[in-house]
Amino acid sequence: MALIVQKFGGTSVGSVERIEQVAEKVKKFRDRGDDIVVVVSAMSGETNRLIGLAKAINPQPDPRELDVMVSTGEQVTIALLAMALIKRGVPAVSYTGNQVRILTDSAFTKARILQIDSQNIMGDLKAGRVVVVAGFQGVDEQGNITTLGRGGSDTTGVALAAALKADECQIYTDVDGVYTTDPRVVAKARRLEKITFEEMLEMASLGSKVLQIRSVEFAGKYNVPLRVLHSFQEGPGTLITLDEEESMEQPIISGIAFNRDEAKLTIRGVPDNPGVAFKILGPIGAANVEVDMIVQNVAHDNTTDFTFTVNRNDYEKALSVLKETAQTLSAREVSGDTNIAKVSIVGVGMRSHAGVASCMFEALAKESINIQMISTSEIKVSVVIEEKYLELAVRALHTAFELDAVTA
Repeated sequence: MALIVQKFGGTSVGSVERIEQVAEKVKKFRDRGDDIVVVVSAMSGETNRLIGLAKAINPQPDPRELDVMVSTGEQVTIALLAMALIKRGVPAVSYTGNQVRILTDSAFTKARILQIDSQNIMGDLKAGRVVVVAGFQGVDEQGNITTLGRGGSDTTGVALAAALKADECQIYTDVDGVYTTDPRVVAKARRLEKITFEEMLEMASLGSKVLQIRSVEFAGKYNVPLRVLHSFQEGPGTLITLDEEESMEQPIISGIAFNRDEAKLTIRGVPDNPGVAFKILGPIGAANVEVDMIVQNVAHDNTTDFTFTVNRNDYEKALSVLKETAQTLSAREVSGDTNIAKVSIVGVGMRSHAGVASCMFEALAKESINIQMISTSEIKVSVVIEEKYLELAVRALHTAFELDAVTA
């Protein structure tokens, strides 16, 4: 017998029929003797509908009132799923985040979990009930309803699993696991049996959309075994764990991540004086724009060219700030490029293998793909290239690092 936390996303509970299917799946686990806590999102499209209503009243709705409103989506789902389980003879009880007392800070629309009171849930589990919890939401010290931001139900599931010391946290979604890369780009992409938290965190931060980054961080911090599974197809999924398998079979690279939402900005001819990086990036940070990759080149005339990347949605704002900075610093010019993409190779195997970056660069060179920027860490190498070469680059790297599935 095990204690399992199961999380089902919006598409998994997108209709009454799908909620009935989820209830059947939960019942199977319950029938074999497991204690089950289920975390659910709002029905597919419901959160967007509620946000649309709020913005019809005010394009910039008050964050506290917005949280009060959007949290109702999950309340509908938990009640429906509890009803579906009770109909099947499975004792069940639903809880909002407030009823569980998932305590968060007061950062409305993007709150962070501080503490979870597991007493009521443990009591229900001992009484033989399945506990159905609303994901994505909590309550602050003042009793205000808060929400955790997009994808927050993943974080709720992992946080509950940590608080309850669950044997496993199962994330059910519309894919049957974590793949070596997006199967829509590389038909020969393989489902991974296992991946480390560290690798999954890099994959998520670099563009893989399977799991919310915060949920992976939480799972790694509290060593909660995570398993990604398909909501309506049987299969082992992908286990995300702390263990790094030390074996001959350990691949050097676990996956290829990519992100199209990139833009590049360059300021040229800046006097190369101490503190110049701060003078350029300080105003960018003050404008609440996150910077990713950075390259600085010093010329013979004692000036510097400074290039950095931002999310494409922040490009216009960052460009405007940089033009003001250029005038202040008497820079020669400012330019930008929105037709770029980032491709990354990820794998804990890099720690013990030399020549990984050169293999990557060789594979791209063979396809005549020019590298504009490079960033490395212990378990990843990222490059910026022209966006039009993105899919070619991903396929080339997937083959170069022997990640292609073997066909019979």
